[in-house]
Amino acid sequence: MRIGLFAGALEFMQDVADRLRRVSAAEDDGFDSYWMPQNFGADALTVIAMAGMQTSRIELGTAVVPTYPRHPVALAQQALTAQVAAGGRLTLGIGVSHRSTIEDWLGLSYERPASHIEEYLSVLRPLLNESGVDFSGREFRVAGELQIPDADMVSCPVVMAALGPRMLDIAGRLADGTVTWMTGPATLRGHIIPRVNDAAAAAERPYPRVCVGMPVAVTDNPERARARADRLFQHYAALPGYRAMLEREGADGPGAIAIVGDEAAVEEQLRALSAIGATDLLATIFPVDESQTSVPRTRALLQSLVGRI
Repeated sequence: MRIGLFAGALEFMQDVADRLRRVSAAEDDGFDSYWMPQNFGADALTVIAMAGMQTSRIELGTAVVPTYPRHPVALAQQALTAQVAAGGRLTLGIGVSHRSTIEDWLGLSYERPASHIEEYLSVLRPLLNESGVDFSGREFRVAGELQIPDADMVSCPVVMAALGPRMLDIAGRLADGTVTWMTGPATLRGHIIPRVNDAAAAAERPYPRVCVGMPVAVTDNPERARARADRLFQHYAALPGYRAMLEREGADGPGAIAIVGDEAAVEEQLRALSAIGATDLLATIFPVDESQTSVPRTRALLQSLVGRI
């Protein structure tokens, strides 16, 4: 299992320079990947393009870019430009976001999200991998090609946020895998991983990536860590998609699925994730208390496990 850092859930107010410093530090520390969300701060793909030009090895990912606000042609242009800048190290994570964000905040329709992203991928993937597309669907009717210098020298893998059965089927058939958040190990083992694997196998596609975003804290006080996680991540538990995953897990809040404990306990939980088929860890390191002493301790453990799980 590849070990990366997920910068989004607690770092909404980072400025661009700080984000770039953090990516470089993650590469220097040997992490496999660094993932950014597309929230209401700086544009993630623009930051990744800049980060790609000052790093040389680390994978750079979005988790995730919402599809509704960006036409797939526009996103393909931006992603391929960032991919050229990053020397082929970008993995594009996309998703439909949440009804409250798309309808209430952006004023767009959230009708038929599964149909929307199925058509979206049918436009996006050919543009990313073949430069041109000819597709006619209910929502998108696109025929044309992109002309981006050097883009034919790189490919751009796509992972898709997927939690429900139909979304997982689409991720397995049309994307390179899935990316999850607020989803515990029992749900991953019994729901997420088998569904996306089966869909990929039925479509005769390669084994999909399963990129698992998790809050992580190394601490000698796991009870305090779980209570802290409940407070820090409580807004996610209010979103219907994540709430459904927590209920499926039998978890009463984010703290119940957070990976916490001392070094041995956290390593054991991470090895268990790998054993059930998680290909990537996207670790959101969170502080257990105001002293934040757990943060460097957690980072040190994760760093020591790169290439060993």
